[in-house]
Amino acid sequence: MTQQDNTLPKRTLPKRTLGTQGLEAGAIGLGTMGMTMAYGAGDEPGGIATIHRAYELGVTLFDTAELYGMGTGSNEQLLGRAVKGFRDEVVLATKFGFDLSDPANVGVALDSRPGHIREVTENSLRHLGTDHIDVLYQHRVDPDVPIEDVAGTVGELIAEGKVRYFGLSEAGPEIIRRAHAVHPVSVLQTEYSVFERAVEADVLPVVRELGIGFVPYSPLGRGFLTGAVRPASAYPADDMRSWDDRWQPGNYEKNVAAVSELTTLAAAKGISVTQLALAWLLAQGDDIVPIPGTRSPQRLAENVAAAHVTLTPADLVRVQEILPKGAAGSRYPEVMMPSW
Repeated sequence: MTQQDNTLPKRTLPKRTLGTQGLEAGAIGLGTMGMTMAYGAGDEPGGIATIHRAYELGVTLFDTAELYGMGTGSNEQLLGRAVKGFRDEVVLATKFGFDLSDPANVGVALDSRPGHIREVTENSLRHLGTDHIDVLYQHRVDPDVPIEDVAGTVGELIAEGKVRYFGLSEAGPEIIRRAHAVHPVSVLQTEYSVFERAVEADVLPVVRELGIGFVPYSPLGRGFLTGAVRPASAYPADDMRSWDDRWQPGNYEKNVAAVSELTTLAAAKGISVTQLALAWLLAQGDDIVPIPGTRSPQRLAENVAAAHVTLTPADLVRVQEILPKGAAGSRYPEVMMPSW
């Protein structure tokens, strides 16, 4: 099973249970953000081909958001078109919670008012071309709207049949508990990888206590853990790696050195560093389904193959030795950093 392996049999991906409300998904999901934003110009044909390949390999969880289309619906529309032939066999997850009315504040201004949640949900249903959303996440906690109001509104949408499961993204322990007390939270989505470990201290224990599944986004360090990286200055302005702190001088060199050590460990097992990083996440618990993003069907097959990799206790110890506290550099600028 190597980085070039694109010959996996169809639909062999093991399934995992997320939460206690009945949500199931293949052990590896697919994040679609990079198909329309953050990593340069989009490529719809390539995105659709990748989604189709994911379905062939047993991926069932597909993740999108209103934000990923910058208010146009383009990302949700791409996903909806891609899964049209097998929509009822997959889990479609999308998100609300941003105010996209001012281009200058996109990704910063929040809006989780109940009326706005309903408006975004109706738009997402239309863009996805479906009569229900499987998982509806609050994308970011809105300090101006009580989480009880958010949970209550999503609960109403579930009762109406427009949504199946309630999710939170980048929420801390107190918010998770308060939301769960109003309506059961099935899944929490937050950044988690060998590069980013903040959730281990307080968040993972709470979701496990409450029976909530966990979906790590950016499980490959926004591409750094693929090994195919260049310094920040080599990326265009519309690529988030041009400003991501992990790619900046000083941090970049430290992170490259860490990935080099991970690559040596992976090579000794006959796998890629990407597969090592995903297998490490899967080994953290059977309630975890990471959603690596990619535009490449070949890279997608490599990611899915990670679900068939077994890491030994010694492998896990070695990863901890290489990255005891995660990567060098912050994962977001201060203005974008979620506060738990």
